[in-house]
Amino acid sequence: MKAVIKHEISGRIRVHFKRSRFSFREADTLQYYLQSFPCIKKAEVYERTADAVVFFSGNRDEIIKILGDYDPERCDVPESFYESSSRELNATYFERIVVSIVWHYGKRLFLPMPVRIVLTCLNAVRYLWRGLKTVRSKKLKVELLDAAAIGASILVKDYATASSVMFLLGIGDTLEDWTHKKCTSDLARQMSLNIRRVWRTDGKNEVQVDADQIETGDFVVVRMGNIIPFDGVVKKGDALINQASMTGEAIPVRKAEGGSVFAGTVVEEGEITIRVTAVSGSGKYDKIVRMIEESEKLKSALESRAEGLADRLVPYTLAGAALTLLLSRNIMKAVSVLMVDFSCALKLAMPLSVLSAIREAGDYGITVKGGKFLEAVSEADVLVFDKTGTLTKAEPTVKDVISFNGEDKEELLREAACLEEHFPHSIANAVVKAALDKGLTHEELHTKVEYVVAHGISSSINGSRALIGSWHFIFEDEDVSIPEGKKELFDALPDEYSHLYYAKDGMLAAVILIEDPIREDARRVIRSLRERGIRHIVMMTGDSERTAKRIASEVGVDEYYAEVLPEDKAGFVEERKKTGSKVIMIGDGINDSPALSAADAGIAVDDGAEIARQIADITIGAEDLSRIVILKDLSDSLMKRIRSHYRTIVWFNSGLILFGLLGILPPSLSALLHNASTIALGLKSTTKLLERKQDR
Repeated sequence: MKAVIKHEISGRIRVHFKRSRFSFREADTLQYYLQSFPCIKKAEVYERTADAVVFFSGNRDEIIKILGDYDPERCDVPESFYESSSRELNATYFERIVVSIVWHYGKRLFLPMPVRIVLTCLNAVRYLWRGLKTVRSKKLKVELLDAAAIGASILVKDYATASSVMFLLGIGDTLEDWTHKKCTSDLARQMSLNIRRVWRTDGKNEVQVDADQIETGDFVVVRMGNIIPFDGVVKKGDALINQASMTGEAIPVRKAEGGSVFAGTVVEEGEITIRVTAVSGSGKYDKIVRMIEESEKLKSALESRAEGLADRLVPYTLAGAALTLLLSRNIMKAVSVLMVDFSCALKLAMPLSVLSAIREAGDYGITVKGGKFLEAVSEADVLVFDKTGTLTKAEPTVKDVISFNGEDKEELLREAACLEEHFPHSIANAVVKAALDKGLTHEELHTKVEYVVAHGISSSINGSRALIGSWHFIFEDEDVSIPEGKKELFDALPDEYSHLYYAKDGMLAAVILIEDPIREDARRVIRSLRERGIRHIVMMTGDSERTAKRIASEVGVDEYYAEVLPEDKAGFVEERKKTGSKVIMIGDGINDSPALSAADAGIAVDDGAEIARQIADITIGAEDLSRIVILKDLSDSLMKRIRSHYRTIVWFNSGLILFGLLGILPPSLSALLHNASTIALGLKSTTKLLERKQDR
């Protein structure tokens, strides 16, 4: 597609494509194409002008070539990208506001007064009906105040005031609806599935393939701890499915052969083979949007209290207007009181502040599932870290394989990788990657694999019972023995590495040494969190005492626990909550799920187990632990903003009511100031909380 350069500076170029404008789909296609190149840091496509602005790093000529090579016919865009785009939403609401403004002021210039009066009265019917409905439902809400103010203005033939009030109310409603839907859309896009690889089966063999290769009718295997990638029907197996993401049900549901399952739900226990009935682009995004819109999780306690206060103030405003009319016999003073209420601003600014904060968190690679979790992070005083994948790097590596049964170490690594590749965990990923790097490809060597949470994996390889996992699982639960003459070798295993034990037929076959390097920013992040009010920081791990002690000392936590089970982590969280503490839990594995669920705010690392991400209230990028500090700053800033808005609303509107009672402000000016301040506060609520956006 031909394009010309309109403007450029270092690292930024604006081009115009040779056409009058883009359709929404065409603009999204170009957006997807540009975002797919690592050298392009950011791209903005404007459908009205058929322009694109590209922010890039590296060679300018490379960017020119990318733009020159663009062909929408050859650009394969996932349907889910179009589904989750907010481009059409933004254009629709922008046009709606422009039309409202042009119509409001245009009719004053071009329509005669009698026509304007008729139009004002007709428009008022909608607001009067909304007010009457609140009376019929025996609930006094802000809609009744709006109806009373508009009705009183028409009654005294002040049609200009009535028209201005309805115009401002309409703009306010549109802005609120637009911002809410935009924030919800952004949040849903962040929460949408991002599954790249799945296990496809033909009934005999399993092959790991790209998710976009799956077609309707294919069979996919989903094991414990994994997200179900597609809508489907269970063909084989039996599992407990966590459907909270779609239905809100907290208790897992049993699914057996013939049962329907939904994309985005999680297998908590068991293993199933599903026949795919719908692939990507089949409405999963819409389900997530509905879940977010309906979820009470979007409301923080402070936000809920503010909205409750807003409704409780309506009767007092009505009483104040009635008393003013009774004492002054001046209906315009009474209308001035009705023009001002606290609830309108409270009910607009508070939700927008929360939704905007959730959207801003997404800019930093943080997905937050509701406002109350930001409030929990702000109030938290205890923070519990899992070790592997959080305080240590998310990509541990295999340093060596020590053979204890005389078999070749590469063959032992091949067998271990064959077992580990089925379960999502950073240690398992390290074993699989080590085998791949050595070219140790394999067919499925084992029978059905069984994952024991926080312990390990059991299966059968070439007729031998195979076990791989922790010291506790191998030596205590399974009573594995060390081969004769190998005790000295076992005792000499280096302490600086984590140990993964592999056994066959009750005898230790190998110990895989895992280098689990500490994140460079771990100590700095812990210090920063302590400065921000987290008074007690704990590390809990299923790893050995010696490894836990070393890492705890290096990163500077207040307390650590080694060789813990999932129930131990959850129990610790519950105990601290009973003492009145607000607890944050950060983890990435299946074994962290109970504690993530128990915490006031559970934070999962986004490249960990799917079930951890699904259960967690917040998800952060794995590449940078400082996201936790950003989250804390964002949460504190949100709570500060909500309190500030509350004080501003109370004092400003109290002043307007007082000036109305004294006759200083006429109703039209009271309405203008009140509605303008409400809109201004709503717009302020959508601004960034953090002044400087850090690099992702």
